Amino acid sequence: MSFSAFTLSPEINRSIQDRGHRHATPIQSGAIPLIQSGRDLVATAETGSGKTAAFLIPLIDRLHRERVRGASLLVIEPTRELAAQVGREFQLLARHTALRATVIVGGESMRRQIDDIRKGVQVLIGCPGRLNDHLERGVLTLDRVAAIVIDEADRLLDMGFMPQVRRIMQMAPDQRQTLMFSATMSSAAVSMACEFLHDPARVTVGEKPLPPASISQTLCPVAQLDKSAILLEILKRPEICSAIVFTRTKSRADRVTKALRRCGIRAAVIHGDLSQTQRSAALLGFRKRAYRVMVATDVAARGLDIPGVSHVINFDLPEEPDAYIHRIGRTARMGREGRAISLVAPEDRASLGRIERTLGVTLERESIEGFDQPEITAPKPVKLFSSQSHRSHGRPRLRWA
Repeated sequence: MSFSAFTLSPEINRSIQDRGHRHATPIQSGAIPLIQSGRDLVATAETGSGKTAAFLIPLIDRLHRERVRGASLLVIEPTRELAAQVGREFQLLARHTALRATVIVGGESMRRQIDDIRKGVQVLIGCPGRLNDHLERGVLTLDRVAAIVIDEADRLLDMGFMPQVRRIMQMAPDQRQTLMFSATMSSAAVSMACEFLHDPARVTVGEKPLPPASISQTLCPVAQLDKSAILLEILKRPEICSAIVFTRTKSRADRVTKALRRCGIRAAVIHGDLSQTQRSAALLGFRKRAYRVMVATDVAARGLDIPGVSHVINFDLPEEPDAYIHRIGRTARMGREGRAISLVAPEDRASLGRIERTLGVTLERESIEGFDQPEITAPKPVKLFSSQSHRSHGRPRLRWA
């Protein structure tokens, strides 16, 4: 569907054209008309599908047409990086309007945020903790807010932000439009929607969360002690122009980064122990190609839109399928092609089984010349026992072998 079908103001259409976009993605085609109608909305779609623009475009258009004054739109994000990313996207889409936004996150100047709020910005983009700080100090009020976006709702819940989100929602007007966007829809996310949204419409792209088909996925069976050497061997491939390497822990991310730098590979690192300034500098350097590799924990797996990532490498296989899907979704953004390679040790069999079962495929194995390749087969669920009561409900107990 062309963006011209949405009856947007000329200024917004011009910004979309400046971005080089002509046709809406499926989530944008489904969500934008419903948001324009004023309905509350629950939207789920795969990572990299254009969810941010799906809510920003119609809401910026609405605020621009109504010439609002004061904070009229609140976007709640789970991480500082996501909030900053939405702020950048807002600047691009609102560039031909008089609308202004401020990003309100921890780790940055409280004074600067207070000054921005007092200048009368129309859009607030922030994380629950710092937003609550400003609300409790009386610096920020939400009495004029006409729309609230709860973005990456499942991630907000995973990070334990529900109490803070609830306090924020209690400070907002009852008469408002509320939108909830999420990559997955857990039972907790459904409960959140029931609590905060009124008779919401529903847009779902894809029956279940799966990575884009444009990502080529393979795994390398490895011995745990060979992981670092095999990673270096993989990074010698000339087609790897920009790669994110995911590790399970912050300390391992630091060790892998140091090892890559010792071998002359330009690498940055990002994880939760770094200051916001350090994290922002790492992301900026990676985006500008000052670094060829970014080593990260799962703080960077969710929602970050980093253009041109050719490869995602799982140095450590995540334990859960959702984490795997979100990680590899950092490549092949907006329909582009990408490659995901996972280093899988024998002790990762159970995690591999869960991932392959969710994907519905057996990942292709590849070997690295000069290294032993242990045979790794994902376990299948096996029946422990089936009592009469279990049989009556058709639900035998299972575990992974």
